[in-house]
Amino acid sequence: MKLKFIILFSFGLSGSVMAQNAMNNTGNLQIHTGASVTGFGDFTNASAGTFINNGTFYVKGTLSNSQSSMSAGIGTLYLNGSSAQSVAGSQIFKTYNLVTDNSAGITLNNDLSVSSTHTFTSGLINSSATPNYLVYESGSSYSGSSDSKHVNGWVKKIGSTDFTFPVGDATFERTTAISNLSAASEINCHYYTPTQNIYNLLPPVVLVKPNEYWQINKISGGSAIITLNWDHSKVPMDNLLLADILVAHYTGGNWTDAGGITTATGDVTTTGSVTSNAVNTFSPFTIGSVSFILPLQFLSFTGDRRAGTTFLQWVTENEQRVDYFEIQRSFNASAFVSIGNTAGRNSGKKELYNFEDHSAFQGIAYYRLRSVDLDGKSKLSRIVAVYEQSYLSNNIRVLNPAKGEIIIRSKIDDSEPSNFVLYNAAGKTILKGTIQLMAGADNVIRLPFKPAVGIYMLKLTGSGKEYVHKILID
Repeated sequence: MKLKFIILFSFGLSGSVMAQNAMNNTGNLQIHTGASVTGFGDFTNASAGTFINNGTFYVKGTLSNSQSSMSAGIGTLYLNGSSAQSVAGSQIFKTYNLVTDNSAGITLNNDLSVSSTHTFTSGLINSSATPNYLVYESGSSYSGSSDSKHVNGWVKKIGSTDFTFPVGDATFERTTAISNLSAASEINCHYYTPTQNIYNLLPPVVLVKPNEYWQINKISGGSAIITLNWDHSKVPMDNLLLADILVAHYTGGNWTDAGGITTATGDVTTTGSVTSNAVNTFSPFTIGSVSFILPLQFLSFTGDRRAGTTFLQWVTENEQRVDYFEIQRSFNASAFVSIGNTAGRNSGKKELYNFEDHSAFQGIAYYRLRSVDLDGKSKLSRIVAVYEQSYLSNNIRVLNPAKGEIIIRSKIDDSEPSNFVLYNAAGKTILKGTIQLMAGADNVIRLPFKPAVGIYMLKLTGSGKEYVHKILID
């Protein structure tokens, strides 16, 4: 059934009307206190129509208004469709109370105004790029917002009371708050990722959060204080000193200090917030700092060769803004090539990574890591050396540990001298020379200096063979 209201039409105190398909009001439609109307399809309030809701109005399809100077009434509007809904029309749709309950989402192609309370029950509210706004009038409030139910787009707040904007993206709610307004104001807010122009900085700001910011625009009114927050589980937070965090304000083509030093509270590895000074001009805001991020640390990097595979493992700390780790290999400890990448996790906590190299080789292979940040800067780890066990000779034994000299015992006599190279754990040559191996004797390589205690590699080449031995120098 399609209802077209073209005359004065009122729903009484206890009445209930259910309509299917579409409802098109071109006359005077009033829903009185205690009455309810359930529209299973679209509702259009034409420019010639007058609509007042003092009861309960359920719309499951498109909600459209072209009536100018519409009254908010004192009733409740439910947008509770089972498929995606939209708000349309040429004039703002006004309601006293609002309940949004559509898991498929609601799109604002027109402004939607709330005068009293808004209850988020399910689903995102998306605003078009026009922009169109979810408007909270003076004295209004909301409840129930979360990651799965908030505004992915523009929110407008009118009045002089403190307010937290229920904004975010398609995945997370990322609120921001205004407080201590000096006058009744009209302020708009939209959440964006990533942050723009992150290298345009004015002292004392030395960096800004690269992955989120809030566009806050003042249409009219006075000054306000801005409170920004971080939630490391949703959007990674930089590993900063709490005392150095501030609110950064993009103005004049640069990110500037809007205050907040000493106001930051929380933990950069979990959640926290920072509050600005009173600001009179509004534009993009994000979290900034007067100090640089604590640097990435490679707590350990180890390699082990087993059954034709190199097993690499590394542990990091203070990992922030790392795009990826590039694993590099060399067979001479100087010319390295990339053999794979592993994405950074940026948790700010200790992280354990593993990588396997299944390439076949003889002798020694050297590995290192190159951590690459989101801005392209990079850092190298130490070098680790591994050797292929299957190429060790059963005819040669190196005594461990070595103290002041390296003793080699051989089962056969060398027909000619062997070349030897002693490498440290980083693959750096610390000693080289020649030695004639004799069977049944202690073949000695004397150390002309005292190396640091640790693991070393001794490489012997000669008579068409190559032997690699791991040595503990004590």
